[in-house]
Amino acid sequence: MSPVIRLLWLILLIGLALPARADVLRVDITSGVDAAEPVAVAPFIWQGPGEAPEDVAAIIAANLERSGRYRPLERGALPEQPHMDRTPDFAAWREAGADNLVVGEMRERGDRLELRFRVFDVHRGEQLLGYSVPTRPDRIRRAAHQISDMIYERLSGEPGAFNTRLAYVQAERRNGRERFHLIVADSDGHDPRRILSSPQPIMSPNWSPDAEQLAYVSFENRRSEIFIQNVRTGERRSVSARDGINGAPSFSPDGRYLAMTLTTGEGGPDIHILELDSGELRRVTRSRAIDTEPTWFPDGDRIAFTSDRGGAPQIYSARIDGSDVRRMTFDGNYNARPSISADGRSMAMIHRGQQGGFRIAVQDLERRSLRVLGEGNNDESPSFAPNGAMIIYAARRGFRGVLAAVSTDGRVRQALETETDTVRDPAWSPRLDAVDRSAMN
Repeated sequence: MSPVIRLLWLILLIGLALPARADVLRVDITSGVDAAEPVAVAPFIWQGPGEAPEDVAAIIAANLERSGRYRPLERGALPEQPHMDRTPDFAAWREAGADNLVVGEMRERGDRLELRFRVFDVHRGEQLLGYSVPTRPDRIRRAAHQISDMIYERLSGEPGAFNTRLAYVQAERRNGRERFHLIVADSDGHDPRRILSSPQPIMSPNWSPDAEQLAYVSFENRRSEIFIQNVRTGERRSVSARDGINGAPSFSPDGRYLAMTLTTGEGGPDIHILELDSGELRRVTRSRAIDTEPTWFPDGDRIAFTSDRGGAPQIYSARIDGSDVRRMTFDGNYNARPSISADGRSMAMIHRGQQGGFRIAVQDLERRSLRVLGEGNNDESPSFAPNGAMIIYAARRGFRGVLAAVSTDGRVRQALETETDTVRDPAWSPRLDAVDRSAMN
């Protein structure tokens, strides 16, 4: 049996064997950058009846802290409750140890809400950013994530990835029976929603470029089958239920095509491309080896994939017409499950080197240098954040499957898990559509 097939069966058997119960992911920062920058996020003033419907400042502070680059001040250490339309006491904030200050308010506007915020450089005593963001009561958290992205980009010079979602698979055992759930949650693990439940395994979720749909593999009909499902409405359709393997779906950057692994009776499993509107199917690779786990380059002209055509699993690439096949990985005796960053400069993968074990690694595609980032022995399923700064993946903690995230420089690490659940197969969505905003002077 091929090493790739053995690994696929091992992954399936592990998923079948572990119990879990659906729950909210808890995100713990296990390491961050040295000397994280201190930032103060003052409580947003609520301009409305009763209590504020959400603690927006707490969401923003938690997001900035999760980046590993910023250290929010404790609320008990804040020297004042600043007002949106008054100049903060910069001397007091410097005394408190803040480099930057976020102030804001949330007010009712009929059946909608308005979030206003400003960001100040405490040392210079000047405003860096100021916006008004309208939202609905049921979308406050999403607006807070977008504000976090805006603040993070202004302070760091890099795009944020807080206004995104995670998809992952949970498994639970009740009364001796397994049940699998496809979950969609915010990037901070909040608001998890089950969009599919099945007594049979669910695998390999993959986001469409507009973050509205998920493609995945389901065994609900006692065979592998690829579905596409609308995350909001739940509407779904089967797009591949051929005899043999239907696996590893991957949306093209324009959303028009789906790359996948199929067996056609001619050699081993090969990479195919399905045009979603017409249903036209094209075969990309033709090999007696196992070609699987396709992922697209950002330009949509090439696909990276795993193949054992050289005797052991390594990562190759090819044009979408099947031409110009190139081997991409040479370090280690096993490299698989490629994930390409949105800028096309880096590739995450599962790597096994001389030390043994399967670990997350990232390869610079220009310099071809490889850096091992994982710290376990059974890492799986890497997925880049849309800004390319973090990689989420599946890991093992004792007998449980958990999720973990690591920055591409290896300095920032997070653990994402529940109290008792087994979670696996994570996929990080593209950034969600931005809500309207207007600048404030």
